[in-house]
Amino acid sequence: METIGNSSLWAGFAGIVSVMLAIDLFVVGGGRQHRVSFREAAAWSGVWVLVALLFAAGLWWHLDASHGRELANEKSLEFITGYLIEKSLAVDNVFVWLMLFAYFGIPAELQRRVLLLGVVGAIVLRTAMIFAGAWLIAQFHWILYLFGAFLLMTGIRMWRHADGTQDLANNRLLNALRSRLRIVDRLHGERFFVEQNGVRYMTPLFMALVLVEASDVIFAVDSIPAIFAVTTDPFIVLTSNVFAILGLRAMYFLLADMADRFALLKYGLAAVLVFIGGKMLLVDVYKIPIGWSLAVVAILIGTSIWFSLRWRRRERIIDAVER
Repeated sequence: METIGNSSLWAGFAGIVSVMLAIDLFVVGGGRQHRVSFREAAAWSGVWVLVALLFAAGLWWHLDASHGRELANEKSLEFITGYLIEKSLAVDNVFVWLMLFAYFGIPAELQRRVLLLGVVGAIVLRTAMIFAGAWLIAQFHWILYLFGAFLLMTGIRMWRHADGTQDLANNRLLNALRSRLRIVDRLHGERFFVEQNGVRYMTPLFMALVLVEASDVIFAVDSIPAIFAVTTDPFIVLTSNVFAILGLRAMYFLLADMADRFALLKYGLAAVLVFIGGKMLLVDVYKIPIGWSLAVVAILIGTSIWFSLRWRRRERIIDAVER
């Protein structure tokens, strides 16, 4: 596998992630049951984005000094593009989390612990998936075409079902867990397990954690191939993915109270997947420049957000007139 990652870069990345995770685990909220406010979520969302941009700047500076300006520009742009793609696709994950917490009746002050463990689990899972994917691509180049076709079909399916809602009451995984496990009906604070009459039971909070982790597996199947369309360098793929995941919890609380304002965002995400899938299928015919890829992704996401806000404003005006 060709990569710019050397021991110093990997060590620096691991150090940054360890520090940021420690801050997220023990400083933000103080490791206690805590309701994250919109202001706090907005501030930490800004911090995570700033950390990612600083990493991109540091990567550019290191590569410019050691490998030259051309490679520095290329790799830093690949990182930013991969980061934007992962950040954008993660929005759909956030909407699923909102639905899960609403279904289980998990209040905002108890969601923090589930999301913390979900982020840690996502980092471990995606690290394994990214290295496995990079190895497969290095051994079998034609797998890129499978990834491309999969993303293309996923984007089309997402577009066709953008207005649909998922029915958790008929979810196969949830029903299978309920039929095989002992689960209590009510919450017990932040506890995942409780004992009643000498028997250990799982709480709805644990069920929410299981489904949060399961949802990340599903979304990782989409997002990881999408970044491989930008670059096959495992260092860039992993770092851009992990930095996007680190800010996912803050983004969740930021969007929790305004998810209905982005009703058309799924169409933008679907268009991104179709574009990336097409880009991957054309990899041996025409390689779309990274700068163009970044611009297209940004335009698709930005346009869908703009139309969502316009649509929401129009609905408010119509409601006011009808009243």
